[in-house]
Parts: sequence; C-alpha cells; structure tokens
Amino acid sequence: MSERWNSYGPYLEKIYGSRVYRIGIDGGFSCPNRDRKRSGGCIYCDGTGASAIYQRTKERGFTHKSSFNETVSNSDPLDVPSLEQRCLSVKNQIERGRQFLRQRYKADMFSAYFQAWTNTYADIATLKSLYDCALDEGPFTEFIISTRPDCLGPEILDLLESYKGRVEKVWVELGLQSADNATLELIERNHTKNCYIQAVKALHERGIGVCTHVITGLPGESLQGYIETARLINQVGSEAVKIHNLDVCGGTKLNDWYAEGEVSVASSRRHIENCIGVLRHLNKEIVIERIICETPQHRLVAPRNFPDKSAFLSSLKKAMEHLDYTQGDLA
Repeated sequence: MSERWNSYGPYLEKIYGSRVYRIGIDGGFSCPNRDRKRSGGCIYCDGTGASAIYQRTKERGFTHKSSFNETVSNSDPLDVPSLEQRCLSVKNQIERGRQFLRQRYKADMFSAYFQAWTNTYADIATLKSLYDCALDEGPFTEFIISTRPDCLGPEILDLLESYKGRVEKVWVELGLQSADNATLELIERNHTKNCYIQAVKALHERGIGVCTHVITGLPGESLQGYIETARLINQVGSEAVKIHNLDVCGGTKLNDWYAEGEVSVASSRRHIENCIGVLRHLNKEIVIERIICETPQHRLVAPRNFPDKSAFLSSLKKAMEHLDYTQGDLA
C-alpha cells in the first residue's frame, strides 16, 4: 500500500513495472437512461456523459479557471454518426491521445479506455467493430470499458471475455453510486443494488476485473450510508473503486433542486471526512483509482470553492496521517 490508501499509480507500477496511461475514448454511444433528445437520465447528469472535451464543440475556448456558463449545458439531440465514422473517430482519438501522453509524460505504456456514456449499449456487431478498431491501434496493456450494471447481457460478457488474450487485463467500470435502493430510485438510476451484485458476479466468472464508481453526498445519505456501500464493494470483491463527491452541473434536475434549496453539496472538509470513512471500511487490497470529482468549472454550479485535486489529496493524506488511519483498518 502506498501512503495511507492503495493508490492507482503505484499499483500499476507494481504490476507492470512502469506507469500505464489511459487513452480516453468516446465511441459515440448513448445511454439507456436518456432518450434521443437527451432528456431524462440520472438527476446529476448534464448530458455530456463523460465524453471527451474534443467531442464537445460548445466548450472550446473554456479553461480550468472559467466561470460557470449555462450555455454549455448539453441538451442537444444526440447525433449518432455511421459505424464507419465512429471507428475512424476512435482511431483518431487514440492517435491524438497517445501523442499527447508521450509528449507530456514520456509515456510508453497505454490502456484503451472507453469512457464516455454507456459503452456496452449497442448490438454485439457494433460493439465488436468499435472494440476491434480500438485494440487494432495497440499494443495496449489494459482494455477498460465503462458501463452500467444493467447493460451486461451474456453475449456482451462473452465478447469482453474474448479480449483477454489481447491485453494484460480486461476491466469493466460499473456505476453503482450507492448501495441503497431508495437512493438509487431517488437519483433515477433505474437499476438496483442486486443488479450490480449480479453484474460483478458475472464479470468475475469470466475473469474480468471490476472497478466500482460511487458518489458521496447524494441526497438523503450520510456517512453510514457510504460505509454500507463500502461494505457491499468488499462483499462482491470489486478490485478497484472510484469515489466522486457530488457536484451540481447546469441543466440538470439536481441543479433545480439545488436552486430551490432542497439539496446541498459537501465542503472539502466534509468530503475528506466522507473519504476517510469510506477508505477505512474498504478492504486494503482494493485499488483507489479516484477520490475527487473534477468537473470543468464552466459546467459546475456547485461547489465553486473546492480545492484542486493535488491540494485535496494532500489535505486528505495529512488528515489520515494525523489520525493514524489507513485504508482497511475498519474493514
């Protein structure tokens, strides 16, 4: 374990002997939780679906220090290009990403990371074409797919398993968010805790790694709720976790609730407390891939005074050192 928690970077160096850098890919997918006009969806989703900035033309010209700008709320109808265009885009994104990472970090090991939207939400032929287009641009150390627990049918699972021979490790990032079904209903996830449990089980049966995405600060939840989520992650054997603090983006139902005073967002101090609670209850072997949300400032309504990633991680580390806490000491 590195420092006070099992950090992602040192984990990769231990496994592969070097840093491994992700190349984020937008495959032109959508989400079953939103319609073609991009209405509906989870209460916190502003319609960007974690898509790459170069895929969001409205946001060109903004910087990390930009003020909130309501005009970038992405509510436009989803323009789905042809499969040929999507494959070409995937190849171009990988080439641009690889060049950037080599120039900035002197990187020489990469993972292909389908990051935007629900990356198993298509027919098998389409998925195979897009995945093959990406992996043909390799070599890649890992192949990572971000998706929902309700979008992993048997054929999709078999397809993902088939790529194990082309990379060192196949991973699926699953959006759980909370282990409380009442919370999942409130935030309009449209899946249940049991759906997540079954998805993890099916992935593990095929030797596919699982990273679980959770959110602290959801309406109605407290530290005890986050601890219960950590215990569920331990129970199913998820190998990695991403922790996000709740933030409010423009153009979302959550923003409406925030404007009406129905919800609040955690301060950095509160998120440190929440993270400590979660980390102490997670098994020490679980890899912590992320601890803080980094929504661009021009899309962010709240919190506006949060420290940057480096400052937050430094404060979290100091707090855990002062209290002599480590990941897993209450697991």
